[in-house]
Amino acid sequence: MAFREGGLAAKFAGVSLIGFATDAVLLHIGIAAGIEPAWSRVISLICAMQVTFLINGLRVFRSLDRKRWPRQWARYMLSNGCGNVCNYWIFVTLVSTHWRIISDPMFALCVGAFTAWMINYCGARFFVFGKVKGVLSTVLRRPAEPPA
Repeated sequence: MAFREGGLAAKFAGVSLIGFATDAVLLHIGIAAGIEPAWSRVISLICAMQVTFLINGLRVFRSLDRKRWPRQWARYMLSNGCGNVCNYWIFVTLVSTHWRIISDPMFALCVGAFTAWMINYCGARFFVFGKVKGVLSTVLRRPAEPPA
């Protein structure tokens, strides 16, 4: 069980890196085009979420299908919205400090993305693509260890 969960988390991390790269490239392009960093980040983050939804649904959790994809997409956007609000809030806060390294948009992007990763994994794993019941029933069935 733990090995399977670790494998999913590792694959999710790989997809997160693809999403991070998408986010960073589009953020850089937006800023270079003269868009304020905060607005450029909104655009880059939304695009990155679409990329990660498709890859996670098709390759990591292997449960994206034609019948359920609109509902899965809505749940993914909702669950990852929480993590990405934290991500965005951290980004804007750090950029607004105007401190030499801390306010660099790429540094702020890294800190925000790292924070949001776990929130987004749990949302995708248990709310969008996975079954919480299976995990909880396995944990609840384990006998309690005797006190030491």
